Amino acid sequence: MEKLSKGSNDLKEKTNKLDKKTSGFKMWLLVWGLGLAGQLCWNMENQWFNTFVYAKIGKDPSIISGMIICSALATTFSTFFFGTLSDRIGKRRHFIAIGYILWGIFTIGFGLTQFMSKEMYTLVAFTVVMADVVMSFFGSMGNDSGFNAWINDIMTDKNRGGLGAALATQPVLGTMIGTVAGGLLVGSEDNYMRLFVVMGSIVILFGIISIFALGPEYDFEPHKKGTFLQHFLSVFNFKEFFKLKELVIVHIGLSLFFIGFNVYFAYMGNYIIYYLGYTPDMMGIIEAVPLTLAMFFAIPIAKLINKNKHPYIVLFAILINTLGCAITYPIKNTSVDPTKIFDLRLWLGVFVIGIGYIAILQTTKVWTKQLYPKTSRGQFEGIWILFFVLIPMAFGSLIGEAVVKTSGETFIDTISGKMQYVPNGNIFLAGGAIVLISIIPFLLTVKYHKERIKVGEKHE
Repeated sequence: MEKLSKGSNDLKEKTNKLDKKTSGFKMWLLVWGLGLAGQLCWNMENQWFNTFVYAKIGKDPSIISGMIICSALATTFSTFFFGTLSDRIGKRRHFIAIGYILWGIFTIGFGLTQFMSKEMYTLVAFTVVMADVVMSFFGSMGNDSGFNAWINDIMTDKNRGGLGAALATQPVLGTMIGTVAGGLLVGSEDNYMRLFVVMGSIVILFGIISIFALGPEYDFEPHKKGTFLQHFLSVFNFKEFFKLKELVIVHIGLSLFFIGFNVYFAYMGNYIIYYLGYTPDMMGIIEAVPLTLAMFFAIPIAKLINKNKHPYIVLFAILINTLGCAITYPIKNTSVDPTKIFDLRLWLGVFVIGIGYIAILQTTKVWTKQLYPKTSRGQFEGIWILFFVLIPMAFGSLIGEAVVKTSGETFIDTISGKMQYVPNGNIFLAGGAIVLISIIPFLLTVKYHKERIKVGEKHE
């Protein structure tokens, strides 16, 4: 009886410790602080780096697609490498702290490329791409293989919905705050250096905070599969990956959706500024306010996630995102008054696009994490990056570049002598069509999802 009592007490003690570190104020402070700081920086890269290129380097979609593809490659490698390393040593905190600090430093350094002479156009373009690569490498170290894998470590049935809502709303908050604050910091004088210094400093600050706030209580049992190289390469054993049928199909659908998303989103800021004629600060408000309103849909979505309605939420997200693209596509620069910030069609289009984006991101982040092998969570963040970042950004940016070059407005730059391209509404037409195709794989997930839920209910 004494042994049974002792065992029961030990179990209660372990349960209490688990609940404390996965539900306390400190944990949620880290989730929101690190998560939002990271999303602000990613938003700046995804949104303002592209407008920076158009403002300071040249209106050349080839530079943007080069940045997107190369930085996606760096992000993917970094996530796999540091994910494997953190799985093996049983710690995420050091990678989060170091990654965030270096991420902020190289974000500030990226802005220095604007001081290079545009007469050396090829060298400037190459330097811009490489600067983005270095920044993305350390950003992925801190945020993707560090912070996101740590979220996996602390996710339980009790906090799953809350974490899913946080992970989905943070990109929207990052976009909202980043576009409004970014527009104000850049201003009418195109002061991008001010933006990079402020945002980079925020990320550095939270990297320093994490040194003291992320303690050893968040460490876990190391998972090793042979040597480091064997462990690193084990995630590329696609025979094992393809055995996880539900996970595979979700990733394929996710990738298709975000290929379409990246066709228009990579050029959305330049579309609003250089095609419709709004200033950067107005562009920030045009994107931020509708996305803020769309963010409230995360609350009912979180409830549906807790009821395991993942496939149905995603199918809704695809249809609503496609509708948003259909609303935005017909808008012409001749039918918009850029001196007036409110245009019903534009705001409604961004709002509807935002609902679909929030719904699919919030759902798939939780959905995929439920399907990851427990001993390879850090590595499987690399799988997520492969299908969510590398493939969509590579194909999406190339398709977007082709759309802009073949159907956008053009002119010759007087300094570099290069052809300049301005995106129009066709980016939404092409992107929306690809988003709609992603409905096919997600329809196939319904069967596997239902089977898994039934098995889980039998074991409860």
